[in-house]
Amino acid sequence: MSTVHTQRPSITVSTLDLERLEALMAQAPRAALPYVEALETELARASVVDPEQIPADVATMNSVVRYRDLATQQAHRATLVYPQHLASTQSGISVLAPVGSALLGLRVGQSIRWQVPGGHLIELELLGIDYQPEAAGEYHR
Repeated sequence: MSTVHTQRPSITVSTLDLERLEALMAQAPRAALPYVEALETELARASVVDPEQIPADVATMNSVVRYRDLATQQAHRATLVYPQHLASTQSGISVLAPVGSALLGLRVGQSIRWQVPGGHLIELELLGIDYQPEAAGEYHR
């Protein structure tokens, strides 16, 4: 059973995801600034590794993940996507959305508290990864 961390758990992102996310954040509209700042803060503390070195249990961009909202105990399944791909992805969640930023880089079994607009905290646990591009050998997607 996982516990919710009062400190944020360690996270891992690939060099490719980091490069693309930095480009996304540099071009984001002003309205997205609070979300961009939250993602920047999260990425600044990440361990960054080559795509080939990402463990299969880490939520990366374009991964299909299962997670639970610990306040409601509701489980969800979503694909972690860039905002421009949201409309073309069934059950997609943008990496700029609070839930997307919170899940990025987590390992299965980890949980995190994340502040959302309005100031309240959500608590999420990564339950599983149904698909991860790196685990499928798609290192440069």
